[in-house]
Order: sequence, then C-alpha cells, then structure tokens
Amino acid sequence: MKRSLCLWACLLMLSGAVSCMDDEEFSTSPSDRLVFSTDTVAFDTVISGAPTNTRTFMVYNHGEKALRVSRAYLGRGADSPFRVNVDGTLLDGGQAGDFEIYARDSIRVFLEMTAPVNDSDKPVAVEDDLMFQLESGQTQSVHLVAYGQDVIVMRGQVFASDTTLSARRPYQVLDSLVVAEGATLTLSAGTRLLFHPDASLIVRGTVRAEGVLGDEVMMRGDRMGNMFTNQPYDLIPGQWGGIVLTGTSYGNLFRYCDIHSGSFGVRCDSSDVNREKVRIENSVLHNMQGDVFSATSSNVFVGNSQLTNAGGNCVTLLGGRSRFVHCTIANFYAFAGGRGVALAYSNTAGAADYPLHQADFINCLITGYGDDEIMGTSKDDAQTVAFNYYFSHCLLNTPEFVDERVEACLWDNDEADVCREQNFSPPFDLSSLSFTFTLDSLSQARGHADTVASRQYYPADRLGRDRLAGGRADIGCYQFIPHNEP
Repeated sequence: MKRSLCLWACLLMLSGAVSCMDDEEFSTSPSDRLVFSTDTVAFDTVISGAPTNTRTFMVYNHGEKALRVSRAYLGRGADSPFRVNVDGTLLDGGQAGDFEIYARDSIRVFLEMTAPVNDSDKPVAVEDDLMFQLESGQTQSVHLVAYGQDVIVMRGQVFASDTTLSARRPYQVLDSLVVAEGATLTLSAGTRLLFHPDASLIVRGTVRAEGVLGDEVMMRGDRMGNMFTNQPYDLIPGQWGGIVLTGTSYGNLFRYCDIHSGSFGVRCDSSDVNREKVRIENSVLHNMQGDVFSATSSNVFVGNSQLTNAGGNCVTLLGGRSRFVHCTIANFYAFAGGRGVALAYSNTAGAADYPLHQADFINCLITGYGDDEIMGTSKDDAQTVAFNYYFSHCLLNTPEFVDERVEACLWDNDEADVCREQNFSPPFDLSSLSFTFTLDSLSQARGHADTVASRQYYPADRLGRDRLAGGRADIGCYQFIPHNEP
C-alpha cells in the first residue's frame, strides 16, 4: 500500500512538472533579454578557401520567464561565409526561427566559416553579425570576425633547380616538399611554410633558410584553430612531419628560424663527417613529438639556438662531428606518451659502430624535468671506437662527475638555490602550453659563460641583446636583462 502511494505521488509530481513546462509563460517584456557567453567570436587568421574548425558559445536566459527567439539570422544572410547551428538547427539561407529558451536555461550555438579567396598578400578581415530577434521585438547580436589569409598551395612539389621562395604569402604544403640533389632551395626572410599533417621537407640537395631578427623563417603545421579551449593546434606536437637532410645533402643553413610542433624537428642522415651538413644559428626548434634535433654520422654546428621540449630527445647524436655554442637545450615536454632526455650521444647502435669524433658543448644550458638529462653511451670502456665529448662553461643537469673533458661547468641539481624549470622566467604555464626559456634572475647560468667564446662566436644573444655590456656573459642562448632595461 505504501509503495502504491509513493508511486502515485511521483506520478502526480511528474504530471505537475510537465504541466508547468506546457504552461510556462513567455515574456514579451523589452527588459527581459538574452545573455551571451561572449560578445565576439573570433576565428583569428584562417587559410582562405578552407573550412575552419568549429567554435561555440552559449546563449542564456537568466530570467524568471521563458523567452522565445522568433528569428535568428546572419546580417549578410545567405551570402555570409559563416555557417551557424543554433540549438541543433542549421540557419538555412542564413536564418531560422522559433527558438525557445526556458527560464534559467540556455542553448548552444555552433559556428564555422570558410574565408573567401581574395588574391591578397595580407590577411583580409571577414565579418558578420549573428542576430537574435526576441518576441518582444528586441534584437541582440554577437559579432563574428576572422582574417582570411590567401596561401600558395604546393602539392607534390619537387625543386629540381635552384629556387627562391619569397615571404609574399604563406605556402601550404599538402604533401612532402622535396629539394632534389644538386638543387638549392632558398627561403627568404619572413617565409612561412605551413605543412599539412604528415607532410615534411625532404632535402637531397641544399636548403638555406635565411631569416633575420624580427622576420624569421617559420615552419609549422597548417591547422589554424583550437584543438581544445585555449589550446591552439599550433601548440600541439605532431601537427606535421619534420625536416629530413638526407645522406646527399650538405651546406644547409637555418638562420633565424622558428620550427615547431612537428613529429620531429631536423633529422640529419649519415654523411661525410668532413663536410658540414648543417649550420643552425639564432633559431628555435621547439615542441616535437620525437627528437627535436638528431644527427647520425654528420658534421653539424648549432649556435645561439633554443632546442626544447621533445617526446624523444632534444638532441640525439650518433657518431659524427658536432659543436654547440650558447645553446639552451631543455626538455620540459608537457604531453603524455613519455619524454626523452635533453641530450643523448653515443658511438654505437646495435652491432654497428659510429665513431664520435667530436661533440663539443660550449656555454650551453642543458636541463629538463629529470634528475639526469644527459645520456652518453660508449661501446666499451677501452674506447676502441672514438668517443670524444667536451663540455666547457655549461650548466648541466646530470649527477656531478669529474672528467678532464668537463671544464668549468656548473651542476643543475637540487643543491642549487634554483634548478631545472626554476632557471627560467616567467614560469611555465602548462594550462596554456606557454614556455619561455629566458633566464630567471637567480639562475646559476647568469654570468658563468666563457666570455672569450662569447666574443668569438656570439657577442649578442638570440634576441640581439648585447652579452658583453656588463663584462659577464650568461650560459645558454638568452642573456638575462633586468626588466627596467631594453
């Protein structure tokens, strides 16, 4: 009997709730209005002619009575480049009607757009307004804006002869870009290469990326939107392939380049160790799913550059000849799936020997989250295969050891006042994937570089700031500058 009474009570309550919904009063008062989670939906810069990812916002009714939207429409109507879905209904021809929002309830709006191709070198603003006309006659709106960037599309592109790419427009690389043996591809200052997923730059000849401070050569993925809220695709690793310098490639140059968020960064295949394969200067290689920089039996020089955050290693050297001067090599990779070390070098892999003729690190900051970010592996203690490394005036995150091949170095460990990520300021912001590798005022790296080497190689840091003005240079690619100085 009690169970029957409870059942009837529940049915009566449900019936009352349904009755209230059926009879809910809709306000026609001009004072009752909608509230939007944003007043502007901005798509930032998008590739013209390509559909964007979806953006969304909420429409709230905070009032005590329901509101009826008699019409939702785009200001430009059917000619609008924006596509809108309101509460599950597509605005066909740019409009739709009769949406109901109950008291203290909300609906969601989804938007995407395709910016028109304008044959313009500069981004072109694309704007519209999404209007909500209430039953009261009141009209409210949300502004929609994007900037369409025309691009030069490359598909199956092979450069068989010397070619120069200008900075006039970005280049969208839909599959791998190949530089044939004997050809040189020159990338002028400001050139932007936007690679489709899995597309790479494969160099059998030579590439010379000749950026300048403030007008860097950029290589990144072509996805322009957000993967998650406040997390652009551009900050997620693995958005494109990487740069492969094959065994026939020599004389490559990357100067003032920004190369980021690939599956790997720069990979140097085995070649003649007596010929310089690549020179990287004043550049940033950052946030790779695999290694940031790797070289197998190659002759490489890297100076005044930032090589940071790798799912693999920031730097992997297998044999060869290499020199790194005033570099910041730091692994604070923020994504799941493992993380390598800042630096790994070896003279062996499997059953094969790879003589390490030279691996010099001068005025370099080498660190990361781990307790030991430097892994050197030799075939045997007798050194029947060359295993020559040298660290001078470096800050090293590895257990302290004594070795004649380690000169005037400092140790980045828990005994220091600051260590690892504390070397850098401002602090890393993992929520926004923001990493800045300029030095903190308390870092041991301050004032401990070899000024003779600084004067010889890089009297100015990667950002062009004087290293030697105060008489003491800092370790790494960035000189500490107090906030009250330029």
